[in-house]
Amino acid sequence: MPGTNRLALETSPYLQQHKENPVDWYPWGEEAFARARAEDKPVLLSIGYSACHWCHVMAHESFEDADVAEVMNELYVNVKVDREERPDVDAVYMEATQAMTGSGGWPMTVFLTPDGRPFFAGTYFAKTSSHGRPGFVELMYAVHEAWTQRRGDLDAQADQLAAAVKARTELARGDGQVQLGQDVLDTGLATLQGAFDPEWGGFGQSPKFPQVSNLELVFRAHAANPSDETLRIITTTLDAMASGGIYDHLGGGFSRYSVDAFWMVPHFEKMLYDQAQLLRGYVHGFQVTGEARYRQVATEIVEYVRRDLRSPEGGIYSAEDADSEGEEGKFYVWRPEDIAEVLDEPGLTEAAMSWYGVTNSGNFEGSNILHRPVRGDLVRPPEVDQARSLLWAAREGRIRPGLDDKVLTEWNAMWVSALAEAGAALDRPDWVAMAADTAMFLLRELRDPSGRWLRSWQSGRAKHLAYAVDLAGLVDGFTRLAEATGEAAWIAEATGAAGTLLDLFADPESGGLFTTGHDAEQLIVRQKDYYDGATPSANAVAALALLRLGALEGSTRWTDAGNAILSWLAEPIAHHPQAFTYALAAVELSAGGLTEIVIPGDREDEQVLALVRAVHHEYLPTAVLAWGEPYPSPLWEGRESGRAYVCRDYACRQPVIDPAELLAQL
Repeated sequence: MPGTNRLALETSPYLQQHKENPVDWYPWGEEAFARARAEDKPVLLSIGYSACHWCHVMAHESFEDADVAEVMNELYVNVKVDREERPDVDAVYMEATQAMTGSGGWPMTVFLTPDGRPFFAGTYFAKTSSHGRPGFVELMYAVHEAWTQRRGDLDAQADQLAAAVKARTELARGDGQVQLGQDVLDTGLATLQGAFDPEWGGFGQSPKFPQVSNLELVFRAHAANPSDETLRIITTTLDAMASGGIYDHLGGGFSRYSVDAFWMVPHFEKMLYDQAQLLRGYVHGFQVTGEARYRQVATEIVEYVRRDLRSPEGGIYSAEDADSEGEEGKFYVWRPEDIAEVLDEPGLTEAAMSWYGVTNSGNFEGSNILHRPVRGDLVRPPEVDQARSLLWAAREGRIRPGLDDKVLTEWNAMWVSALAEAGAALDRPDWVAMAADTAMFLLRELRDPSGRWLRSWQSGRAKHLAYAVDLAGLVDGFTRLAEATGEAAWIAEATGAAGTLLDLFADPESGGLFTTGHDAEQLIVRQKDYYDGATPSANAVAALALLRLGALEGSTRWTDAGNAILSWLAEPIAHHPQAFTYALAAVELSAGGLTEIVIPGDREDEQVLALVRAVHHEYLPTAVLAWGEPYPSPLWEGRESGRAYVCRDYACRQPVIDPAELLAQL
C-alpha cells in the first residue's frame, strides 16, 4: 500500500496506528525472523496496546521521526506487537524485561536474536538521552556496536535471559501434601484486610487499581460469615470508586486506575475488562446491601458499554484511549465557564457545579474532573439529572478518544458472564438478551472453518489462535448464560468449550493449563498463566468455570479437571494467597462444595419464574442454578415441574413451590 507499511494489513487498531510510520515494521511472525537470519540482524521488538499513553508518546517521539526510523531500518528488523492480541508473546518478553530490569511496563522494548532469544530489554525510551538515561537512538547504536563487536557476550546474555524466563514461568506439579481449605481463604482475607485503605477503600496506596477479584474475595467471606468489617470494606470501596474521578459521571464506566490513593485523577483509558469486572462488583454490592446507588452504577456501566463499545454485529470493542487531540483526559474535563455555557441557567449551573465538585482552580491541570464530593451520595436529584443529560450531550460534540475496535474473545466472554448474571439479578431481560447476542457473535465470528476458536476480530476478520484464557472465559460465559436463560443450548456450548480447553491446553505431565494450544506457534518458552492480575489468570478462570460446569452437568471430567488445576497451584496459593484471589473462589467451591438448585418447568411459567427470580436476586457465590430446559445431567432425574430442589453433597431437601421457602432453604 502506498505510504504504509505491513501493519496496514493487520486487524489490530494498535498496529494500524503505526501503519504510516517510516519504520519498516513487521507484525510478529516468521517473515520477520527469516529476514533477521538472512541479514544477520537483531530483531527490535516493540510491544504495546492502543490505550497506552506512553506508547503514544514513544511513537510520536521516535517511530514517526524519519531520522530515528532510518536508524531502526538500517540496523534492525523491527517487529510491532499488540499485547492484547498476542498475550503469549507479551508474557514471555515481559518476563525477560522484569528479569533484566526488575520492573516492566508498556511500551516494552526488547532486542532479540534472530531465533527469538532476548538479550536486552527495557520499557519507554525517550528519543534523546536525559537525566542519565540513554536515549533511544543512542541505545540502538550501542546495541548495534555490541552485536557486531561482542557477539559472544550477547549470545551468552541471551542464553541466560532465556533460562531466566523459563525458570520464572515453570511451576512443578505439587506433591499433594498441601491441602487447600478454609485456612487459606482466611489467610487471603486477612492479607486483604491488612492492605485495606480504611479512608478511601481499595487495597494499598497510589496508584490505585480497582482489583475487583480482591473485593470479590471479601464478598465471598461476607456471604459465608457476615460481619461489619467485611461490609465496611465492600461499601467503602464501592462508594469511593463510584464517587471519584475514576468513574465517568456523565457517560458511565470506569477508567483503568487512579494515579492517587483517593480515586480522583484517573489514567483515562477505559477497558472492557474493567467494565465487566466492576459490573459484577456493583451488582453484588446491590445484592448484599440493597442500596439503589449500586444498581445505578451497574446500570450506567451497561449503558456505557452498549452505547460506546458495542459493534453493530454484536461484539464488544476492547477499549477507549486516554488521549484525544493529543492530550490526556481532554475529552472528560470541564472548566466552570464550559458548564455555565452548556447549562445556560444559573440554578442548573449551580446545582451541577456543587454536585460534581467543580471549582475555579480545578483538580486537573486547571480543569475539573467531575466527581462526587459527598462520597456515596450518588442517586441524583432531578435538576442534577437534567444537567447531567445536557452536559453529556455537549460532551458528545467533542472529539472522542481513540477507539480500539477489535473484539477479543476473552474480554467478550468476561462481559457475557457478568452481563448475564447482572441481567438476571436486576430483572433486566434486555441485558440477558444483549449477553446472548454477544455470545452468538463469538460463536459466529471467532471460529475458523475447522471450528478452532480464535482470539481477535476486527472489521469482519478474525485471526490468532485462541488461548487458554479465551476458552476458559467461554466456559464461564456460556454457563452463566444457561443459568440466566434456562436454555439448554448454552450448557452444550459450555461443554464443547470445556472439552476443547482440556484437549488443547492441559499439561498431563506437570499439571495446569498452558497459555497456548498444542497446535500453536512455539515460542522460546511455553508458558502457563496462573497469577491473578488486572484480569484473572487462565488457570483460575478455568478452575472455577470447570467446577461450576461439573456441578451443573454432574460430570466428574470437569470437576476432576478443576480440582487438578487447584492441586497443581496448591503450594503457591498456600504461600501467597493474595496473588490468587480469583483462584480462591475456586478453592472455596472445591473445599466447601457447591449447592445445586434445580427448577424444572416451562421457561414462561410464572411459578417457575418466581422461583428463579428468588434465586437470582440473592448473592449465592457457592451455588449453581439449573432451570427451564433439561439437558443431560443427573440433576434432572425424577424432578417435577414447577418445584425447586436444593441439593448438596448428593442429597436434596424437600422440594418447595414457594419462593420464601426456597430462600429459607438457601
